Amino acid sequence: MSSRILSTNVIGIDAFMHDHARVLTQSREGTVAVFADNAPAFYALTPARLAQLLELEARLQRPASDIALDQQFFSEPTETPPSVPMGKFAMYAGWQPDPDFQRLAALWGIALNQPVTHEELASFVTYWQAEGKVFHHMQWQQKLARSVQIGRGSLTGSAKRDINAVSEPDNQVPPGFRG
Repeated sequence: MSSRILSTNVIGIDAFMHDHARVLTQSREGTVAVFADNAPAFYALTPARLAQLLELEARLQRPASDIALDQQFFSEPTETPPSVPMGKFAMYAGWQPDPDFQRLAALWGIALNQPVTHEELASFVTYWQAEGKVFHHMQWQQKLARSVQIGRGSLTGSAKRDINAVSEPDNQVPPGFRG
């Protein structure tokens, strides 16, 4: 097993135990790597070297700038999340389209005569929550507009074509044809 030695001064544990004070005072940097069984067992430090390392660590933890930042920008928000989430997000309960949703839908070529009902919105949100896909807020609104358009289009009352019906040919000859 290889290991990195973090000191230029190395000594065996038996020699260190015999006269540790002399070993530490003779070390150049105030640090000694103590070996046992040909592997570093621990490091011994002089009080001065320990003070240097602690001061260095404290200096690294302090900000490098003397500019004081306003804490209001770092405190956790206590109010509800913003009405328009930033970036892509998965659909969540309580999502709402923008107040000018009908105008936006018209810009996208989808004319909605009535605002979106609570039932339509709940159906949309529930479906997309289960899907787990992520989109931007504007993309969610476009999907809602298309969903409402398709849903309302199916309620026009026109009879749907039966795909299982077999057509019957008529027996009339069009005018101008011989039959």
